[in-house]
Amino acid sequence: MANNQPASLAAVVADAGGLGTIPAAALSPDALRDAVRDVRAATDGPFGVNVFAPPFLRDRLVEVVLAERPRFFSFTFGIVDTAPFREAGIAVLGTATTPEEAAALEAAGVDAVVAQGAEAGGHRGTFLGSFDDGLVPLDELLESISVSVPVVAAGGIVDAGDVRRVRARGAAAVQVGTAFLFTRECGTAREHLDALRRYETVVTPAYTGRHMRAARTPVLDELMQSEPLPFPEQRAVSARLGPVYMGGAAARRAKTQSAAELVAELARGFA
Repeated sequence: MANNQPASLAAVVADAGGLGTIPAAALSPDALRDAVRDVRAATDGPFGVNVFAPPFLRDRLVEVVLAERPRFFSFTFGIVDTAPFREAGIAVLGTATTPEEAAALEAAGVDAVVAQGAEAGGHRGTFLGSFDDGLVPLDELLESISVSVPVVAAGGIVDAGDVRRVRARGAAAVQVGTAFLFTRECGTAREHLDALRRYETVVTPAYTGRHMRAARTPVLDELMQSEPLPFPEQRAVSARLGPVYMGGAAARRAKTQSAAELVAELARGFA
């Protein structure tokens, strides 16, 4: 969750038995190196690093990942060459919003595909076809994907019941974002959480120029009245109006709790 979680959350999740992830898309190489080392010093558990795929991949982030060798590396918005990571012993995951994208990721050599359903908060990972093509509800997406690698379900998952449901549709694991915004260790601003409780969420490119799901606040409504600039230029325009709060369609069901409590709740779905 780039710009929405501290790297330290990855260590807390890893200690609780999950796979914590450092959101590196907005970090400099030096900041990423420091984050990886800080998380490694804080936990013996596995963790990963997530980035945006080219052309949005920041210079030298890949070099840092390969040098520091976290257990996992994941990407969204496209495809990253998987060979260097696999040769370094780093498991690779890519994000798909359609069956065609899942097949493309499998062909590119990923170890697992993250199936991002329409319910997911934040930016859409769509990279083939239109963003409308990529707005497939999670259950439907899981049932339509046919790959030989494990599939990780993402979007609208906040509790054990959600986990059991997506596992019944073929998911081997789950990736959870919005529910962690409500954990104490994430440190999410109160106004962000209140917006996700109060407003419905909507998918729109109005905030950054790339489609994403966020709370439909008056600020976002105003932004939606105009044609957005290309990603990421639109974000500078948006900043002049005020904050926009990303989050998933199931945010209202998310509980205020510790990260460890959330991981334990999700784990019950695998029992």
